[in-house]
Amino acid sequence: MKKITIRTALAAVIAASVLLSVSAQDFPRRDFTPVPSKAYQVGGVRHGVSFFPRYEGDIIKPKKPGTMDFLHYHTYAEVNEFLAAWAKEYPDLVDLYSVAKSFEGRDIRQITITNKKTGKDTDKPAMYIEGNRHSGEVTAAEAALYFAWHVLTQYGKDPEITKLVDTRALYVRVQNNPDGSELYLNTAQSLRSTVRPYDNDGDGLLDEDPPEDIDGDGFILQMRKKVEPGKGTMTIDPNDPTGRLMVRAEPGKGDYIVQAEGWDNDGDGRINEDGIGGLDLHRNYPENWRPMPGQDATGRGWTQGGAGEYPLSEIETRAVVLFLLQHPNISVVQTMDTTVPMLLHGPSTSRMDESMFPEDMKIYKYFDEEGKKLTGYDRAGDTYFDYSTGNRGSRMMTGGPGGAAGRPAQAPEPLSGSPLFGHSPDFGYLYYGAVWYGDELWNGGRLQDYNGDGRVSEAEQLRYIDENLGGRYFKPWTKALHPTLGEVEIGGFNPKYWRQNPPVELLEEWVKKEVNFNLLLYQSLPLPRIQGAVLRPAKKEKGVLDLVVTVANEGFLPTALKMADRVKIVRPDNITITLPNGLELVSGRARQEIGYLSGGQKKDVVFKVKRTAPGSGELDVVFSSTRGGVDKKTIRIETPSVK
Repeated sequence: MKKITIRTALAAVIAASVLLSVSAQDFPRRDFTPVPSKAYQVGGVRHGVSFFPRYEGDIIKPKKPGTMDFLHYHTYAEVNEFLAAWAKEYPDLVDLYSVAKSFEGRDIRQITITNKKTGKDTDKPAMYIEGNRHSGEVTAAEAALYFAWHVLTQYGKDPEITKLVDTRALYVRVQNNPDGSELYLNTAQSLRSTVRPYDNDGDGLLDEDPPEDIDGDGFILQMRKKVEPGKGTMTIDPNDPTGRLMVRAEPGKGDYIVQAEGWDNDGDGRINEDGIGGLDLHRNYPENWRPMPGQDATGRGWTQGGAGEYPLSEIETRAVVLFLLQHPNISVVQTMDTTVPMLLHGPSTSRMDESMFPEDMKIYKYFDEEGKKLTGYDRAGDTYFDYSTGNRGSRMMTGGPGGAAGRPAQAPEPLSGSPLFGHSPDFGYLYYGAVWYGDELWNGGRLQDYNGDGRVSEAEQLRYIDENLGGRYFKPWTKALHPTLGEVEIGGFNPKYWRQNPPVELLEEWVKKEVNFNLLLYQSLPLPRIQGAVLRPAKKEKGVLDLVVTVANEGFLPTALKMADRVKIVRPDNITITLPNGLELVSGRARQEIGYLSGGQKKDVVFKVKRTAPGSGELDVVFSSTRGGVDKKTIRIETPSVK
């Protein structure tokens, strides 16, 4: 360990001395000595560096502080400023609270949006929406923030949204993984999920080989180095007249080596193989969880990279599950990622028709088709098959939702689907019995098919950047000095705000696509209502009256999916009455279970009563539903005479 630590320190010293000795006319300068005011510190005990230069570019700066815009990405501090401002500006609609402390001790903040004057949030059907569980997938946080902002600012203006806020509850967690998003936004580093130190390369050391931003531009780009003909693996794309794009060369014909910016900190012959963190919050859910590779004692079972020490080992995931279990009034969940784009849901280890009840599958398929119309996404479906085969069944896609790092260790045969374990959509449907989407936003820059061949090549991406974005998201190859490779060129596509997330110029357009679908989900929540009650003489029962209470589900979704009933996450809906003076029950109880109401269904619930005194009175009725909430009405009824 001492040898590696010395090597790591020596590499930094060499890099600093080499770069600082070169003329600024030829190469960019870079001071590798950390300056506290300009450094970003990462928590946890690790064997590599724990501080990085801060990125201070306009991509994370608002156009006007305190004013909402989606022409930049919002940092943790800015998000929390808006949440606090909303709680103050809309005291009758917004509650702000912390659900947990993150790994590094940040508050994971969440808001509840509902009209408090029309009832408690827990007495209303609800939707939960979450962004940024994956550190680098910051578009998801923007979509969650935009959704909350849109709902609040349109309340009182848009009749549909006003009705939703009055009758439903909305829970919004903009950044479920604030540690990771802060590192991603404020430094050149990228990571998938939690910043908890982890040994990615199995050498017993934690986070000892993160990438280095050699040219100091705030991003980890590509390095290319010219070598003798036949000694490389890449060459300049002959179809690119600008000489900027690289392609893999035929064996023996490559004249460049290309790799990500950085150097071999631990001397193992590999570069950047053990960066910050490594566990995956989206493989840490309890449903269908599997152990990490190497932890299966038999060597024959399925394992899952990034799964964590045990299900819900990570506080960020645990905070989601605990909140949901404590709020069973939630029947719709949206937890967003990047990049496909795709409306994505479970199952993650089987096809829909193998694991879903037909009634539930019909609902999911409806949302899939309507969602594609609203978003313009080409794809929708389950994680196991529709994601992995690209909805076509013709080939396997590489990498799991959000990136290749999440794939299980064993790859199944093509066309059979590709499983993911510990995945939130499986927890959402199979365990929690909800409509749960984990949509993939953005498309990795595949924006325009200029030649109409059905795919968007890197050349077409580069053309789009040149023609529409002033070339900003592809850095021209620029000379720099590498501590071991000598002279290299650094450049290529922006990995953060082109490959993984949209450029700020396109951010709002893509966020709005997702907001349209999430509004559909919000509008689809169940809404059970008491519609009235009447007394009438019972047929063939002398002296007995039928008290008929009419209830209806005025929403689209049922008060419980079939799976919710199967796993007993819900209790049957029920009606409870309190009779006025002059009436009493003949038989049965004042509380009746009535099963569940499908969307649009109306049901008459009959109580057998008798008159003990003439006249009229007020009947109190309470409709109670785990997912549908509570409705209460006092109804004046006339007591008819009974012969």
